[in-house]
Amino acid sequence: MPVQPSGSTSSNRTIPVDDRLHDYLVAHSVRESDVKRRLCETTAALERSRMQIAPEQGQFMALLVELTGARRIVEVGTFTGYSALCMAEVMLSDGRLICCDVSEEWTGIARRFWQEAGVDGRIDLRLAPALETLDTLLAEGDAGLFDMAFIDADKGNYARYFERCLELLRPGGLILIDNTLWHGAVADPQAEDADTQAIRALNDGLLRDERVTISLVPIGDGLTLARKR
Repeated sequence: MPVQPSGSTSSNRTIPVDDRLHDYLVAHSVRESDVKRRLCETTAALERSRMQIAPEQGQFMALLVELTGARRIVEVGTFTGYSALCMAEVMLSDGRLICCDVSEEWTGIARRFWQEAGVDGRIDLRLAPALETLDTLLAEGDAGLFDMAFIDADKGNYARYFERCLELLRPGGLILIDNTLWHGAVADPQAEDADTQAIRALNDGLLRDERVTISLVPIGDGLTLARKR
């Protein structure tokens, strides 16, 4: 029987992950290509490098793409393109990933690595406010045509992004929402900043939302999976 971690009161809870265990997890599960590794290194030199998802999360998302056979995906918030690269690599050749972002600088890095990885032909980058891009897709008749969505952008608009993505998804489609544990701030009663409150409100709403089946996975900074019923 495994030894109870310090501070734990129950054996049926998620195991705490300290630095040593995290290093083991990455070393024994993450298969990171040279292109993705170098993209991580390039992003690490940026002032806002923490915006990039963890490699183990990227691999988990790629597995979800493979499991669902997703052919049409929309991503809200692309940054330097790591998450898009993870998903595009495992899509079929006729797959289409629409990426929404507003930064020419950050997505310029993304384009370079997408091209090097040979997946740029599957990615349609839209440089505009994401709500505009999502509304355009809906206006063009794309409601119900997407298999998956990934939301990882400004937290204040998370609820709006979710509603648009839910409309774009087919029944059985999957929405992935990043940062839903928000560095632990969602459980800190002293944290009352706007971003934390927005994520709490989203989490509270999802718990009661009968349109979806949900699971909040403690990977990275918290990743919520919401399957459209």
